[in-house]
Order: sequence, then structure tokens, then C-alpha cells
Amino acid sequence: MTSKVTYLGDLRTESTHLKSDNSFYTDAPTDNNGKGEAFSPTDTVATGLASCMITVMGIKARDMGVDMTGTTAHVTKTMASDPRRISKIEVVLELPFEANTKTRKILERTGNTCPVHYSLHPDIKKDITFNWTK
Repeated sequence: MTSKVTYLGDLRTESTHLKSDNSFYTDAPTDNNGKGEAFSPTDTVATGLASCMITVMGIKARDMGVDMTGTTAHVTKTMASDPRRISKIEVVLELPFEANTKTRKILERTGNTCPVHYSLHPDIKKDITFNWTK
């Protein structure tokens, strides 16, 4: 097993990663009867895309001798209705390190082929921006 999710009541869950025992909470969003005091389940999906992209890019960068420390991603999730679902995920990556054109192309391709990207339904629009600041 990978994780355990426990319903805590009042539209909140606790998710625990079984190998590490790390946990996080989710709340239903305010536009869906919740308090919105934590990530919503759909927030975790959208955020998972950015996290996955940075992780696989970090693996590739390390193999290439490139330090990606300080890289950030800003995530915006858009919901649709009927049925309620994620319709769009925008990820803006800020990459504050030196990289030549070839390295940038390799890292961008790596990020755009992460497992979460491939796992998301094709109807979800993925708008990815790479901002190289150096």
C-alpha cells in the first residue's frame, strides 16, 4: 500500500504516506460546502503535476550536473461543472539558474513527460510555462 486516507469529519481528510508516516490534510473547498482551510483533493492533483515535473527535471538535471535549487512552480487550477471536474491546470515554472539552450530544451521535455502529466485525463488542458530567469 502507498497511503492511508482517513475521514476526520466536517469534510476533512488526513492522508498518510505509509513508508514515511508523513501526512497532509484536505478540505472541501468553500465553493463546494467546505471550509477551504487546506488543499482540496483537486488542488493536490494540480499541485502534483508541478511537483512531478520539478522532480523528474531535478533527476535529469542532477544527471547532467545542473543544480536546480530554488526552482519554483506556481499552480492555478480551473474547475468546470456538470460534472464537477478539473478543466485546466496552469503551471508557471521559475528556473533561476544558468542553462544553455540544449539543457533548457532537455529539461522542458523532461518536465512535460512526467508520469502525472501522462496520467491526467486528456480533456484537462495543461498550460505549462517555463520562465528561465538567468
